[in-house]
Amino acid sequence: MALEYKISSNKLILISSIFLVLTGNIAFFNNVQEFYPVNSGNNFFLFSLIITFSCINVLIFSLFCFPKTVKPVLITVLLISSLAAYFMDTYNVIIDDSMIDNIVKTDLNETLDLLSFKQVLYLIFLGVLPSFIVYKAKIIQDSLKRAVIANILFFTGALVIALSLILSLSDFYASFFREHKSLRFYSNPSYYIYSSINYVHGKFKSSSSEFKQIGLDAKNSLNDKHRELVIFVVGETVRADHLSLNGYLKKTTPILEKEKVVSFNNVWSCGTSTAHSLPCMFSIYGRSDFTKSKASSTENVLDVLKRAGTNVIWLDNNSSSKGVADRIENYDYKSPKNNPICDLECRDEGMLVNLQKYIDEHPTGDIFIVLHQMGNHGPAYYKRYPKEFEKFTPLCRTNQLEQCTQEEISNAYDNAILYTDYFLSKTIELLKNNDPQFETALFYVSDHGESLGENNLYLHGLPYMIAPKEQIHVPMILWFGEKFQVNFVKLKEQAHKKLSHDNLFHTILGMMEIETEVYDKELDFIKDIDYRNTAH
Repeated sequence: MALEYKISSNKLILISSIFLVLTGNIAFFNNVQEFYPVNSGNNFFLFSLIITFSCINVLIFSLFCFPKTVKPVLITVLLISSLAAYFMDTYNVIIDDSMIDNIVKTDLNETLDLLSFKQVLYLIFLGVLPSFIVYKAKIIQDSLKRAVIANILFFTGALVIALSLILSLSDFYASFFREHKSLRFYSNPSYYIYSSINYVHGKFKSSSSEFKQIGLDAKNSLNDKHRELVIFVVGETVRADHLSLNGYLKKTTPILEKEKVVSFNNVWSCGTSTAHSLPCMFSIYGRSDFTKSKASSTENVLDVLKRAGTNVIWLDNNSSSKGVADRIENYDYKSPKNNPICDLECRDEGMLVNLQKYIDEHPTGDIFIVLHQMGNHGPAYYKRYPKEFEKFTPLCRTNQLEQCTQEEISNAYDNAILYTDYFLSKTIELLKNNDPQFETALFYVSDHGESLGENNLYLHGLPYMIAPKEQIHVPMILWFGEKFQVNFVKLKEQAHKKLSHDNLFHTILGMMEIETEVYDKELDFIKDIDYRNTAH
């Protein structure tokens, strides 16, 4: 196919820039029109955005595109931007550094869950075909002097046009940049390029940081009369308002409602994605000062427990522990190699099968077990539970959530919660069997919530500052065995207290009766109702 044609590198950059704005920014312009609807007063501003963001693309590409690099750079951007456009148009997500971290840490099974025919069409028509046209271009070679002058004029022209439009429509752009900052998060490719730079910078900063140990003085309290057996379940993508324990009309937690549990209904996550929230949940840093680079270069609460002599183990039926369990015993339950309960996929219940053996093999010391669920990981909610838990119908049987009604999406999502209800009840049953030898407790907290189509938002991962409550309001459930000296009445009185992932580090230390200088009693929300913790 002889499609070769001659073109200057600057002209190729300009055409590609305009193409990206017009085809890869449907989500951007849809969100812009919510605040600046199409009418005679806004139309020129909306048109100016096309020109302004085309100029911004030109400025970005001009920094990296030279005669030898222009085609590789543009082809790379076109391919990535086609996929970014698909996810933003389909799920209304934002590709920020946290989302990039999620993408990097996504395993093959999660990737397959996201594949669709629509995604292939985006990749072909917005990525592969324009990339092929760029590839067939024969770049006109100018003399060094003419090339330098042309590049300076090209860069300057784009800058002048963008600034002229912004200044001439300063009343529009002032509100656009100041009052509606979240809108520019949808710009493709400029925002994901910016986020990628932030992500790489954070990784570099993390790798160059000295690793910090904490809780070097950690030890069991002298008042600790009984061995503790605590199972901490990390829920996946569960939002608080879909638990019938919290007043949801559909019976999604019928078994737990028969148990002596306390559901805390005013709990807020550290982040909107697993890659951010999971390290934060176990970190000494609160949400306001947490960064992933700090987390990766600092020990967490599991390290402190281990140092104090606690037997700590992490079982994972999700993608990974995101670094949290790197220094403790941990096992992957995503495959039949370790997980004996697998059908369409390996089930959370499989993590319970060998736990009694682990408990019996550790006759001394307290035991702290973390179970990281697959839970409600989307968008293929219909895969997250065995067939017998398909109670709520009709349901969405595709990962193309925009093709389903909100009722169908919620039903599939709620069936997955129904399975978690069963899984937690089986966990409690295991703990009850060990009541004679231990102070037993179940501690369940989800990492983040999920949007199910409200305001045309799906999944999770929006920047925290603009995330809806559906993505950050999470469930937390506690159950205590007979030997655990907790005043259940007082515990239930705390059910409406505002709490967050910030409380977990210190509450875990309190539950396990660990004395250390890094323990903050004020952040331990059961300190006043646990009779044992008077020594702290």
